[in-house]
Amino acid sequence: MTSSSKSAPAKQIGMFAPLKEPVFRRIWAASLLSNFGQLILGVGAGWEMTQQTGDAGMVALVQTAMMLPLMLVAVPAGALADMFDKRKIAMAGLALSAVSAGVLTFLAWSGLATPWVILAFCVLIGAGVALYSPAWQSSIGEQVGQAQLPAAIALGTINYNVARSIGPAIGGVIVLIAGAQAAFAINAVFYLPLLLAFLLWRRPHVPSRLPPESINRAIVSGARFVFHSATIRKILSRAFLFGLVGATGSALAPLIAKDLLGGDASVFGILLGASGAGAVAGAFLVGWFHAKFGVERATRLMMLVAGAAFVGVGFSRSLPLTCIFMFVGGASNILTIALFNIAVQMGAPRWVTARALSLFSASLTGGIAIGAALWGQLAGAWSVETAMVASGVGLLLMPLLMIASPLPKDDQAASEIADIQSDLDVALNLSMRSGPVVIAIEYRIEPDKARDFYDAMRQLQRVRLRNGSFNWSLSRDIGDRSIWTERFQFPTWGDYLRTRDRYTQADLKAQADVDAFMIADTAKVIRRRLERPFGSVRWQKDSPDTQQDSVGYTGP
Repeated sequence: MTSSSKSAPAKQIGMFAPLKEPVFRRIWAASLLSNFGQLILGVGAGWEMTQQTGDAGMVALVQTAMMLPLMLVAVPAGALADMFDKRKIAMAGLALSAVSAGVLTFLAWSGLATPWVILAFCVLIGAGVALYSPAWQSSIGEQVGQAQLPAAIALGTINYNVARSIGPAIGGVIVLIAGAQAAFAINAVFYLPLLLAFLLWRRPHVPSRLPPESINRAIVSGARFVFHSATIRKILSRAFLFGLVGATGSALAPLIAKDLLGGDASVFGILLGASGAGAVAGAFLVGWFHAKFGVERATRLMMLVAGAAFVGVGFSRSLPLTCIFMFVGGASNILTIALFNIAVQMGAPRWVTARALSLFSASLTGGIAIGAALWGQLAGAWSVETAMVASGVGLLLMPLLMIASPLPKDDQAASEIADIQSDLDVALNLSMRSGPVVIAIEYRIEPDKARDFYDAMRQLQRVRLRNGSFNWSLSRDIGDRSIWTERFQFPTWGDYLRTRDRYTQADLKAQADVDAFMIADTAKVIRRRLERPFGSVRWQKDSPDTQQDSVGYTGP
């Protein structure tokens, strides 16, 4: 799998090439309808809330109710998508949204949709979308070829932004003609084609040889992988900072229209339309920018462009000129986000892709949420112009941080899962819950190569930790300078077996780099031990020696 941070640009794939794949084409087209339905729901819920109560706080809570699940459910949803069949998880999320929207429609027609009922069902619908999203995004690589992945992600971005550009206007017309109940009904119906598209997808699901992790352990293992993966960790940090610094474009748009341009709600709508049109145009260029510049250089360039556009918005008092700046800012923003998304998908192994994407989404939306509040406070204390210019300057400075801490340049096999073909010698009756398990590996190294060996072991340490091991240590024999011992452990035998299924080709290369320092004609000694082995010893004559929960492991 090609790394997102490679030095040589990838061969450019046609923008619409992924649509030649029937499965991707069906899901993409159905996604367009569901995105329209989601945006129409927002208009209908907001208008119905406005009709029922004049409380601006309650009206604002509609957006909160729809977005909050995307932050709270994203991480466990990513874990579920990695643990089970992505297709089924996506269908479960869509079914939850469709049923919730249908019930809300019934309640609205019956006159029972009070403000708090509307908010509750917006939360349920949003939770279904949050459950669906990581499973869908992480399955794109299974629907198209690896070379088509950047173009496929760009098409997904185009899909949403086309709906965002005109969906609210369509929703407004529907509410005006038929009422909010019709908007709720359309939202419910528009989930069904997407649910059918996933139902028709005959995804080849290869069941794991091991039982799935518990949800809390899966979340922890995903977070530990991100923390110990330099590439993914830096991408998530950049996404958070980008959302934090660049949140002004959307958060302050109403104030830009009112305070800087002296306009009304129609001017606000024009600015949103300009930004949305820029996002659509930028999405069409994702594949070209990725192939031409790669993620690192392209995102630096886009941050410079976005920063200049935001500074321009701050100083402009002309509607046409501000629209141009908003268009450019929208294009550069969506390009940056899409390129980060590509980098995560191409940099994370299959076993953790959905969790990495969910953490990426949480980082970006968290940055935007915090940034919107901070920039709003700054605009209130100083001025909208000051906030926009400061935000633009911050974006202009971000490439300097990226240059100081660039993405690692991984090889092309960095994310390909390796097939380990070694058997395990197991004499004890172990269950998946047996543990802790301690691994000790003894190496014999020429003393004059100690420094280089130590540096190679530090790279291997990252591999061990991001794949699930704990308490890694490296020690050197006091009596024999050539003997080094690597030690790490796992909470249970099941955790150790899962880790063996997580090694990538790049991980095996890191191990090979360490082994290359060994003294000729020597072999490393691997010892696997059960710590506190009370469960493996029969302490009383009447203790059953059952093997109902035992796991024989003869595979890799």
